Amino acid sequence: MNKIITKIGFLLLSLFFTTTVFSQLSVTGNVNGLRFTGDVGRKNNANFFSDSRLGYGLGVEYRIGNILGIGIDGLYGKLAGTDNDKSSHRNFQSNIYGGALNIFAFFDKIGGKDRPVAPYLQAGIGYLKFDPYGDLRDKNGTVYNYWSDGSIRNLTESSANEPVAQIIKRDYTYETQLKDSAHNYSRGTLYIPLGVGAKFQMGFRTSIRVGVIYNLCMSDYLDNYKSGGNDSWVQAQVGLNVHFGKKPKNGYEDVNFKDVDKTDSDGDGVKDLADRCLGTPKGVKVDNNGCPEDKDEDGVYDYMDKELNTKKGAKVDGNGVTINEDEYAKRQLMWDSLAAERSEGFNNAPSLTYLKEVENQSKQVNKTGKGSKIPAEFEAADLNKDGYISADEITKTIDGFFEGESSFTVEKINKLIDFFFEQ
Repeated sequence: MNKIITKIGFLLLSLFFTTTVFSQLSVTGNVNGLRFTGDVGRKNNANFFSDSRLGYGLGVEYRIGNILGIGIDGLYGKLAGTDNDKSSHRNFQSNIYGGALNIFAFFDKIGGKDRPVAPYLQAGIGYLKFDPYGDLRDKNGTVYNYWSDGSIRNLTESSANEPVAQIIKRDYTYETQLKDSAHNYSRGTLYIPLGVGAKFQMGFRTSIRVGVIYNLCMSDYLDNYKSGGNDSWVQAQVGLNVHFGKKPKNGYEDVNFKDVDKTDSDGDGVKDLADRCLGTPKGVKVDNNGCPEDKDEDGVYDYMDKELNTKKGAKVDGNGVTINEDEYAKRQLMWDSLAAERSEGFNNAPSLTYLKEVENQSKQVNKTGKGSKIPAEFEAADLNKDGYISADEITKTIDGFFEGESSFTVEKINKLIDFFFEQ
């Protein structure tokens, strides 16, 4: 037994030092409820938990990629069984020592994200040492004799002994080593653990493991009684897992925030954090806020303004050119009428073809191919930056919304379509 424990300890230490190099090591300590499911204990055992025993385990795991892992664990505990039937009064209890090599399938990193709660599976092969003892005598050394009336007495059942036989009670001290007189069986066996459980992330590199393991032995003598198939036991466990590997990276670990503070992406001499007009073309003169000059204050920067001396208060188009208000009013009236008609038509039969027709009509009304200045909230939809929202750009914006690549909401897309009809 000592040799087995020494070997398991050596394997645990070897795995510890080997896996530390690869920074994927974790250690799990657990408490187990062990329930024997072999031959002894099947007959009229009214209390399921009466034969349950505690066990303790320690395991070391090495994670391979996002799903697979391998591990070695050690187990110490007790197994017990009791028959309470007229035809059988067998009982046993055995200390068990074992260790297993397991393969794990974890599902906590599916999709590249750490999940707070995730299932796992395990299967392996192990070796178990056992040594069954029975409670056959009381504390005075008197053998238990089970009578047909359900009592336990100091003498065998007979009419002659009935007047003098004394009732005694079990002391539940397993004092007698059990042996099979016909077969000198090995008190060690291979076993196969098959388990399922859940992993609950707790932070600080720790998680709670809750699981159930069915252990199938390659021996039918754990209870010193051979009958039918091999013995087995069920193991319900709760454990604390601690990860000793390299601390996982967070999304900002490689970001140099000092460099971010100094960033000037448009190269206008004003840092992005203070720049109110990001994206200024190279060579354009800017003020302390990073914005180009607008000497006539018509809302169009000078480098874009095709009429640099617009009168104060005059209405201008996207090029900074004064708009003839009478002509603008006529065109606006025409656009409003067309917009209502087009919007109603689109609601009745929405399609890309219809949007193309509206686009062509709009360009005929507005010979420049450009209408109203695009509001800032819709500028992202002007993919070719020509100052005009086209039918193709409407379609691509909607596709981007469904693919999760767009900042547009459903409400914003509806407003964009309304603007398309009005431009």
